[in-house]
Formats: sequence, C-alpha cells, structure tokens
Amino acid sequence: MNRLIWKLLRRHISIGQLTGFFLANLFGMMIVLLSVQFYRDVLPVFTQGDSFMKKDYIIATKKISTLGNFTGKSNTFSKKEIKELEAQSFTKSVGAFTPSLFKVSAGLGMQEASIHLSTEMFFESVPNEYVDVNLDKWHFDEDSHTIPIIIPRNYLNLYNFGFAQSRSLPKLSEGLMSLIQMDIMMRGNGRTEQYKGNIVGFSNRLNTILVPQSFMSWANRTFAPEKEAQPSRLIVEVKNPTDTAITSYFQKNNYETEGDSLDAGKTTYFLRLVTGIVIGVGLFISILSFYILMLSIFLLLQKNSVKLENLLLIGYSPTKVALPYNILTAGLNVLVLLFSIGCVSWIRTYYTEVIQKFFPQLETGSLLPCILVGLVLFMVVSLLNILAIRRKITNIRKGEKS
Repeated sequence: MNRLIWKLLRRHISIGQLTGFFLANLFGMMIVLLSVQFYRDVLPVFTQGDSFMKKDYIIATKKISTLGNFTGKSNTFSKKEIKELEAQSFTKSVGAFTPSLFKVSAGLGMQEASIHLSTEMFFESVPNEYVDVNLDKWHFDEDSHTIPIIIPRNYLNLYNFGFAQSRSLPKLSEGLMSLIQMDIMMRGNGRTEQYKGNIVGFSNRLNTILVPQSFMSWANRTFAPEKEAQPSRLIVEVKNPTDTAITSYFQKNNYETEGDSLDAGKTTYFLRLVTGIVIGVGLFISILSFYILMLSIFLLLQKNSVKLENLLLIGYSPTKVALPYNILTAGLNVLVLLFSIGCVSWIRTYYTEVIQKFFPQLETGSLLPCILVGLVLFMVVSLLNILAIRRKITNIRKGEKS
C-alpha cells in the first residue's frame, strides 16, 4: 500500500526543489563541520607550547630610579600591592616570580665539540599555569637529583648567532640542547649540593631561567630557611590588552612592562576579534541555510496538499502518508552527511599542509570531531524534518491548507 502512495506522490515531487533542499542542507552542514574541524585542528597552535595567542600576559616590574637606590627603596612587590593589582577590572589573575635565595652555579660541557661553559647563575619560578612550555616533564623529584629547567629561546639564539659564530663553534639546536645535562651546584645554609639540570623547553614569554615552583619552595627552605622570597616581577593575565586602564594604573603606581607585551597583546586581541566575527558570520549563514531547508520541505508539502488531503479522507493514516516523505528527507540527509564529511576531509588535506609548514611540531588530530558533530546535526535535522512533515499533514487533515 505504501508503494501505491509513493507512486501517487512522487509525480508531484520537483527535482528542482529536491536539489535546492539538498544543496541548502549540504551548504549549511559543510560550514558547521568545517568550522568545527578547523577549530579543533588549529586549536593546539593557540593553546599549546609557546603559543602567541594562548592568553594575554604582561610582565610587570617596578621602575628603578637613582633616588630609590640611594634611599634603599625596595623594588619588590608587597602582598598588599599584589592584591590591589588582582582587584583591578582588567586583571584575570596574577602570578609572582619567586627568586632563588641561595647561590647557584652551572657548568655545561661537550667534550666532542671542545665546549665547556661555567657561570654563576640564578633561578626563578612561577606557578605552572603561566608556563608556556609543555608540562609533561615539568616536575621535580627530590630523590632523582635532577632539576627540569626552561630557558628563554633568545638565550639559545644569542649563543648560536653571537658567541658560537664569532668563535667558529658548532651551533646547537633545541633538540640537542634537551639532551645535554648541566652540572648544577647549589650553596647556602652551610650546605653544598650538586644536581643535574635538564633543559625541558624554551620559552618565548618568560625571560628568565625557570625551575618548577615545587623545586624552588624546597630549595629556598633547604638552603635559605631564614630568608623570605620577595617577588620583584609579576606576571599578569589581562582580559583586554587594549584597555587604557592598564596604562593608567601602571603609570600611577610607577610600574613598567617588559618588552612589547602590551603591543603584542593588542595584536592578538584584534586577531581573536576578527576570528570571532568570521565564525559568527559562518554560523549566521548556517542558520539561514537550515531555514531554507525547512522552507523547501513546506513548499514540497504545500504542492501536494490536495493529494495528501484526498488520501487522508479515504482512510490512510497520517503516519503512512508521511512515510515516503520521511524516507526521502532521511535519505537526502544521509547523502548530505556523507558528502559533507568527504568535502571537509578533502579541504582539510590542504590547510593542514599549510599549517604544518609553519608549525612542523604540530600534531593534527582525526576527523572524529567532524563526524560526531555531523551525526548530531543529522539526527537533529532529520527529527525536525519528520516533525515538520507530520505537523503539516496533521494540519491538512484538519482542513488547514496553509
């Protein structure tokens, strides 16, 4: 019986309407799936490692004046000053640089290259959430006598393009540096201990020799128990680097920022703003596409309203009358889903090649986000189609032609 109903109804199905239905659905789903997949693929660029768009940070210090040196004025931040900075409207969070209160010296040698460097140095630490390097190896075990260390990337550049080049020494890559162990000597409180130092990363954000906060707390207690660490630098996460209140507050309190962190923050803020606008436009187009899809269904049903009413009058149930349309729309939605995933996969091969040229260390994920979102959209759209068809047929049965 359903076959007879289908034969009666398919005569009034417009290929043009079905094509519009298919293309509108395909266009909308492709925009959504491609946006989701692209976001998931490029997210590590903005959130992992030393990403330039992870968050907006400012390194704050106090200005050092000649008068302050003579009067013995401290350039460290008190707990009250830190709390006041945390309470500002432009501040998300504040982290303090904890300095080492003991003497540190380090030796670095490579016999094969006839290189041996030894120097007095210092350590600093910050809370882990402010570190811009992968934290997998960023932990201290007192029993291992090994200290993970992060150094600024510009230190390595200074060696490679300054010291090494002027003395005809071999240049060192980041991978090679991570294999080299330093001999760390720590002295204080009548104790002298030797540890090994492993370079686990290179920072673009933090211009210091960084060790884990857990190690710094233990070392200061062990080698300088009578002293209290006073931070002379703060790392501030701000909501909007373009906020003029930041500059006003820093000038009022005689604070300075290191480097061009405010300018870089403004650049990343506007970049995120433009990205958000593009995503918003894409979502708006997607909503319009789904609206066109629903409109196509109603036009299809409206064209066949007389036939549908006659079938209902002679005893066919709304479910049987709606079944061919439900099968038709579900079949089209399956095709749309498969075509969308295929197109996204094809487009993805091109943009991932471009991304990996700039970020060769980036590992791209799978198509799983695209597939999962596609399945959810398929189920939602199909359900809306079925409900719309049933509602229209119910209205026809009640004599509501429009």
